Amino acid sequence: MVAQEIRQDAQAVRYPHRYVGIRPRNERIGRPLRAYARIGAVDEELLDRIGRRMVAHDEVGADLVRAMRRPRTDAERVTMAQFHRALEHGLDAVPDAPDALRRFFAVVDHVPEWVDFDLVEKGARAFRRMGRSRIDVLLQLSLIGGYRFGGPPDLLVETGGLTGSTAMRRLGETQKWGTAVGEPGGMRRDGEGFKLTVHVRAMHALINHQFETNGRWDIERWGLPINQTDQAATLGLFNGTLLLGMRALGYFVTREESRAVMHLWKYVGWLMGIDEDWLFDTEREQHVFNYHVLLVQDDVTPAGAALSGALVEGQRTLDYGRFGDVRGRYERQRLLSMLRYFLGTQSLRELGLPVTPAWAVPPVVVKNVVFSTVVARTRTGRRFLERLGDRAARRELASKFGASRPAVGALPG
Repeated sequence: MVAQEIRQDAQAVRYPHRYVGIRPRNERIGRPLRAYARIGAVDEELLDRIGRRMVAHDEVGADLVRAMRRPRTDAERVTMAQFHRALEHGLDAVPDAPDALRRFFAVVDHVPEWVDFDLVEKGARAFRRMGRSRIDVLLQLSLIGGYRFGGPPDLLVETGGLTGSTAMRRLGETQKWGTAVGEPGGMRRDGEGFKLTVHVRAMHALINHQFETNGRWDIERWGLPINQTDQAATLGLFNGTLLLGMRALGYFVTREESRAVMHLWKYVGWLMGIDEDWLFDTEREQHVFNYHVLLVQDDVTPAGAALSGALVEGQRTLDYGRFGDVRGRYERQRLLSMLRYFLGTQSLRELGLPVTPAWAVPPVVVKNVVFSTVVARTRTGRRFLERLGDRAARRELASKFGASRPAVGALPG
């Protein structure tokens, strides 16, 4: 009866059908988050906004894309060459820039008053200090954990993004972007993190336009391909979920580190075009939002299994150097072991993944306890951990790309 009432309400306000969700399943999955964040009653007004914004997109990006799709003879048409020139060298490098290009860069080049670049840099350093465990959490809990729900995973399959032979390369492109965000000065106007973030924003708008116009995407079921709700939820995987996962792996996150990491990703989210009322300063605010988004997610789809399987099996295809075959088999088993810890047996079965004991977790926890409570107590120790984190990120990217360059944000074919 409750599900029927939700469905009728969703139709009345034009929520996507996925908004009905699988409430008992989602409540079970979200139970640890609800307890950790001390979430009481469900906020029905927030749920309403989440449903409505499944059919809302980034208007500034959409305006830019409409100008890119104008006829070649139209003086107001924006070309990709103009976009890249403005991104790399500033709008002044594009003489007689079309109005839509000017409007777009007027937004992203403006730094909101709340941005504190000293705090952004502190967040970047804290992000790097988390080392390989950061990479683990973002892959296992954030990315593969998100494949337990229909919608965004189905879009990735449609774009060819993370299945088949391209799986590990596209994963590496995402990791390259995250690494760039955390580099020293990465989120300044001339930093690689800033440029890649703005580039990804434009690519998201292009994907939205492409799928909305070619009829390949079921908007009534899923909402817009890349919508405000899913973008805000994805941002939450890089801040709140990351910090939660690090704690689960024994890493002691200080209050100052939490505040700084949240601020770093708040600015990233602003540049991505996420609605400002869904950019949070504290972990708890983000956790409350994430929990409510989780409640209205659809059930797992075949896309989730395809994506998860590609990433698990892809561990054996990476370039590990000497003894690569042995290392590949080990990394596959290590990934499955940590997924058991983060997602649990039932979720692994829903994703069609083998269930294996969580043997890889205890050594990681011990290492993180020592690093975060002993080594990180001194300035020298913190710098040491940042160098270790940078080295782990470089190794991760080298295993996927070798000497080639990641094409972050490239459009699907």
